[in-house]
Amino acid sequence: MERLCDEVVQLVFYELPDPTPFTHVSRRFHRFSQDPYVRAHYFLARYGQTQAMFYALGRGKVLTEQVLDILLTSGAHLSRYLVQIAMHHYFHAQAHFIKTPWVRNVPLRVFAYFLKLAEAKYGEIPRGKGEDDGSRFSSFLKESRFPVQMKNVSWETIRDIMDSYNFIPFCNKDPIMAQFPLALAIEPRLLPYAVANGFHMDSKYRDFVFRKMFERPTLSETRPDDVAQNVRELCRLDSTMFVSRTVAAEVCMEAKLNDTGYSALKLLDKSGHLRFELSTLVEDLLKTFLKTRSISNPITNEVLRYLYTDFPSSDSSVRIVILVAVFISAENMQLAPATVHSRLETLGLLPITKKDLYNVLVNPFVERFSVLLEYAREEVGEGSEKGMNEGGVVQLIEESVAKCMEVACKGKIVKKFYDDYPTVHETIIRLVLEKYPIKMEDLPAWDEDPSAAARYETKLCRDFLKHGLGAIELENMAQLPPSEIDGERGMDEGLEHEPVIDALVIEDSHGLEEGRDEQRSSNLDLGIITQESLTTMIRHDEVVPARARRRMHYPYGVYGDSSGKLQYPHDPVHVGRWAKNTFGARSSVMAVLMTHAVINDNSTLLHNYLMFADIQGSSSGRVPITLKHFRLLARLGRAPSFYIYHDIEGGAEFFFDEEDYVCKTDSSRKLLKSKVKMEIPQGSIPSTSRFLGPIQSSSSPLLSSTLRGKKRPRRSAAAAVRSYAMPDSDEDTTAENYYPTVEKKGAETNLQKWLKHLGELMKEEQRKFKDKKKQLDMAAEPGTKLRIVKNEFLKSLISNLRTLRKVEEEKRLKLFGPEIFIDDDSDEDDDEYRHKTIRSKRRKIIRAS
Repeated sequence: MERLCDEVVQLVFYELPDPTPFTHVSRRFHRFSQDPYVRAHYFLARYGQTQAMFYALGRGKVLTEQVLDILLTSGAHLSRYLVQIAMHHYFHAQAHFIKTPWVRNVPLRVFAYFLKLAEAKYGEIPRGKGEDDGSRFSSFLKESRFPVQMKNVSWETIRDIMDSYNFIPFCNKDPIMAQFPLALAIEPRLLPYAVANGFHMDSKYRDFVFRKMFERPTLSETRPDDVAQNVRELCRLDSTMFVSRTVAAEVCMEAKLNDTGYSALKLLDKSGHLRFELSTLVEDLLKTFLKTRSISNPITNEVLRYLYTDFPSSDSSVRIVILVAVFISAENMQLAPATVHSRLETLGLLPITKKDLYNVLVNPFVERFSVLLEYAREEVGEGSEKGMNEGGVVQLIEESVAKCMEVACKGKIVKKFYDDYPTVHETIIRLVLEKYPIKMEDLPAWDEDPSAAARYETKLCRDFLKHGLGAIELENMAQLPPSEIDGERGMDEGLEHEPVIDALVIEDSHGLEEGRDEQRSSNLDLGIITQESLTTMIRHDEVVPARARRRMHYPYGVYGDSSGKLQYPHDPVHVGRWAKNTFGARSSVMAVLMTHAVINDNSTLLHNYLMFADIQGSSSGRVPITLKHFRLLARLGRAPSFYIYHDIEGGAEFFFDEEDYVCKTDSSRKLLKSKVKMEIPQGSIPSTSRFLGPIQSSSSPLLSSTLRGKKRPRRSAAAAVRSYAMPDSDEDTTAENYYPTVEKKGAETNLQKWLKHLGELMKEEQRKFKDKKKQLDMAAEPGTKLRIVKNEFLKSLISNLRTLRKVEEEKRLKLFGPEIFIDDDSDEDDDEYRHKTIRSKRRKIIRAS
């Protein structure tokens, strides 16, 4: 350090927050720190010209007359406001925000010299209470919304103290610093004087300044032209200032309440002073309501229709949003079809087609449909006729309910369709049993395509609380109903085909993808669009501490009514929960829905299926789990839900697949013309003829009866068997109430059956894992050691099988006692989950001879 030149030592000196310990290192450094030039430039280099004088006054022991002279001649900013605050603080005249000794550490001789320099620069300085420049500036801000004749401080006064007395907040700790940009929103002509005094408009202040410019005025004399002119003037004086899309969207969200701000925004759009098209902004804003439940809010609903009146759009998504808003409002007010037609005509949405009604009915936030159907019967034409006949209405409902089955939160409207229209019964049953059964070969295998297996999701029983609406619903929201694509064909043929996506949606997702990416990135630079109103954001600024609020970023959805941003309606009913109450836990329809819920890992729905019973004291209210569910998850490499293992531990009855518990006389199957083909999983299951492959549809019921009857009879007799729980025991109450078990010695319980077959499945998956590991090792370069991780299914199965075996051993020990306890572990070859006991070594004793 002693060999360093003075320039390098000076740079080190400037980087230290407190150089005092550094000056004690050597006499050279101590002499170096006594140089007035080094002391003065330390404050300038570390704190900048605006704050250098403030921090120098706080180091009274190092401040001298020479340091003050060098500071002023080197460009340190000295305002009359700083001198006034220093006098008040030094003589204990007035309490300000400064709570430290600050300038009181300055020697009186040096402070007198400081006042002499200030008096030479500014002349007579006001010293009374409330006469400092900061108090006058605060009064100007408080009176900003007063009439001109009631103001005590005009903007000319603020201009003079900025121009003649260099007024500016002297440090970041000054509360006025947080309020200073507000003066620029009130009077943009102050910006040049603020910049001349060293003020820099941070981009974080930008939205706050423009929010205050567009704020709803309290006086009727404020004109839109004045607001627009202030915005133009501020943008002219500072090229970095512009109205962002965030602020413009907030102004649009209160267009009806803040007509002055909204009109000023439209004037700026016409004059070309916005960096975006206002019509495009409104279009993007309306699209956001397609997937949030704030569209159901009456006030928001009215604003959306008002914006669409000013800025009509040909975008299909915007059309759906406005149609949904119109019919939700009509349902709330129970309007007549003629009134609804008049509103639609005013908005320019006519003619209304069957496709439009379909899109409204399948929207997640539409839960009532009486007004819509009345309007369809009177106003929606089919061909040359005006009004839809009853057959057309029923067909519309059947097509809509087919789509609503995929929108998980539409349980209420599906229930109303099911209760009011008997034909919907057959539609739902045929749809579920023909279109949505899951086959093993249709699933992507985790060892062949891991990314596809991880992304795979079935269409039914999705968890809308976790994932919202999902991508499928939003893409299909603007689809054509099957009947409009294929003419007048019936439901039998229509259910076999997927709806065709609207041409506008196809063009948007393929033809313009590259251009959309560029536009999306440019829009991000101009600010994001939220659904908050301007007043909400201004009030949010006011509740945040004053020193921090002006420099805060505003993340989406953490302010205002955050519940309005949720992607499901108020008090939703899951379609899967409604289906269980309607069809019963052991129906063929519920078997399909249970498979979808297991694959999608819908914990909320599985909790309802497995933890609650419709009939107290009976297992009929619980949807059975089967070995097939584990095989499907094994193919995808996904861990089963906690509720599945919990149900097995509680004594769930063992089934290979849904064919074991769904009765052949099931009412849902009676409605079908032929038996639905159900898949039976293949694998290392006891070698019987029923596991040689999937059971095919056969016209001979005797053959099916033989396969099921002789090889493994149904477990209908299990209801008469007593529980294996100990008498008068409080444990395993759930199993005793809901799952009848076996107490006879030597009989195989349900838990033992699960352990047996899940153990075989685990061995099968372990063999697959080892084979894949060998293949990767052979493909790798010699000497390379690869670490391959087991998939989630295998890790979960190994862990939970260990727990289930312990539970089973405890129950057997409790029932039959320790004298006949035998560990008949069928998986003796698997050492990964077996408990090993280490034989203790005997201590060798060497005796001295």
